[in-house]
Amino acid sequence: MSKTDETETPAAQPRAGMSPGKYLALYRYLEHRFADSTVLTFAQIEDLVGFALPQLARTHQGWWAVGGANVETPPHAAAWLLAGRTATANLQAKTVVFARA
Repeated sequence: MSKTDETETPAAQPRAGMSPGKYLALYRYLEHRFADSTVLTFAQIEDLVGFALPQLARTHQGWWAVGGANVETPPHAAAWLLAGRTATANLQAKTVVFARA
């Protein structure tokens, strides 16, 4: 596996006003995991949230990255940030490791 296969979000602090929106079920799932890291497949994430992940989530590592300080946090990233996690995506394996920040 090459380094370009993975993207890890920085251990950012949740910003005021962040909302997981339609990714609320992912937030709730991660919030209630006691393990320091949780690995989910894309299919498992889709089962949790009840809809298919966007194509960008499968093909563009930037979808899993958290924006800069002046960028509004998208709902999907807010789901893991509010749960105190980082996300490391492996696009080839179609998995994401959510690690405690």
